[in-house]
Amino acid sequence: MAGHSKWSKVKRFKGAIDAKRGRIFSKFSKEISIAAKTGGGDPAGNPRLRSAIQAARAQSMPNDNIERAIKRGTGEGAEAANYEEIIYEGYGPAGVAIIVEAATDNKNRTAAEVRSIFTKNNGNLGSAGSVSYMFHKKGQIVVPRNAIDEDRLLEVALEAGAEELTTEEDQYLITTSHDRLYAVADALKKANVTTDGQKFTFIPDTTVPLADEDVVRQVLRLCDALEDDDDVQNVYSNLDIPDEMLAKLPV
Repeated sequence: MAGHSKWSKVKRFKGAIDAKRGRIFSKFSKEISIAAKTGGGDPAGNPRLRSAIQAARAQSMPNDNIERAIKRGTGEGAEAANYEEIIYEGYGPAGVAIIVEAATDNKNRTAAEVRSIFTKNNGNLGSAGSVSYMFHKKGQIVVPRNAIDEDRLLEVALEAGAEELTTEEDQYLITTSHDRLYAVADALKKANVTTDGQKFTFIPDTTVPLADEDVVRQVLRLCDALEDDDDVQNVYSNLDIPDEMLAKLPV
């Protein structure tokens, strides 16, 4: 179960591109509002909300922002908002498959914007199901390597129902089925294991290796443009960047 995951390395690279604080707060705010809308405003009884708040605090999102986002989701006060979750699927340059998660209060606007971004960046927005069959929705939990011994972490994670433990340079990455994420996270908390965050993600069954640096940059430019859209929450792809090229790309 232990080993090196190149996909995680690519995702960390993309994570650095996403590090724009105002936009990050906006995405967390929407996730918190949706979580509160679907499961109630009490984090103790709403695992998704609890997870969203933990992730937001890990990025130093102010408590006032978090409270306002919860109230928007539960319909309290003048800031009530009605966000819907939508998934878009499409292809980037060289046939790279892309999944886009969005949260919007205007589906027509968001669909038009996402389509335009694909078109302007040599991609094509597809129909529902056109690429999602290439991915599996999973849960992921990040644990600092200095937080716990690997064997002990493996024991706790497996007993809670985790699927895989991957060892990275400075962290462990625990992968779960989509319906076991919160159970595994709670088990880690009860075992006093420090985590750096948890989330749902789409993991590709197979990746598309690209050796052409120009094409890689085109795909990353498309993903970056999608990430920059106010309605987009997450972007996933099956792009595989060789290690030597990844080292050359700016972060």
